[in-house]
Amino acid sequence: MQTKNQQIYGARTVIEAIESGRNIDKIWIDRKKNNPLIKELIYVAQQHHIPIQFVPEEKFFPYASKNHQGVLAKLSLIEYQSLENIVFDTFNKGQTPLILILDGVTDVRNFGAIARSAISAGVHAIVVEEKGSAEINEDAIKTSAGALLHVPVCREKSLLSTVRNLRNHGLKVVAATEKGSLSLFKSDLTLPLAIIMGSEEKGISPSILKAADEMCFIPMVGVIASLNVSVAAGVMLFECLRQRTEK
Repeated sequence: MQTKNQQIYGARTVIEAIESGRNIDKIWIDRKKNNPLIKELIYVAQQHHIPIQFVPEEKFFPYASKNHQGVLAKLSLIEYQSLENIVFDTFNKGQTPLILILDGVTDVRNFGAIARSAISAGVHAIVVEEKGSAEINEDAIKTSAGALLHVPVCREKSLLSTVRNLRNHGLKVVAATEKGSLSLFKSDLTLPLAIIMGSEEKGISPSILKAADEMCFIPMVGVIASLNVSVAAGVMLFECLRQRTEK
């Protein structure tokens, strides 16, 4: 684990870091830069599914003493894993896959709390999208009580494609949403499974909801009709664990 968010500068340096296998969270590029080396960097980053953000040159003013060439990258605190390999290995070991997909969860403390529940409930991997997901920083790792250093995290270019691929691999995909018509407690969660949790602001994307096999709601009483996403994830995951350990 890196002890802090380390940054590297310069197009060639970042390209070499990617090609040497360093895990990079994000790359910032001066939007005015468009030389061949920048184009090479963009290509290499896209091949490795690393998010790129094009920013104004003011972003680089604090780094004036560095030879940044309009490029800044942040090294990841974790090593991202291959979802396909995890699913294959899980089946190969005779285990029943349990994958947790986070669609638009951006709060780092929620992300950390979800990871803590995930590892305790036997989740084999947490899946996030390249863009629009919580940064895995020191706060996220601290909130997870270190779980993010142990539960595999997979970063995918498209969650919709990921859902479709998981279904093709024999996983049942369950979306947790108040729009669902099936109670969580009536869903069969003992099958090879992927659970989708959405953001508190927007929920799960409509296209991803449509691609799911089931839409389940968590039964509740009282005047509050919703749960914090980390709490809801915990309820979903531990109901899954209950069903699997009692079958």
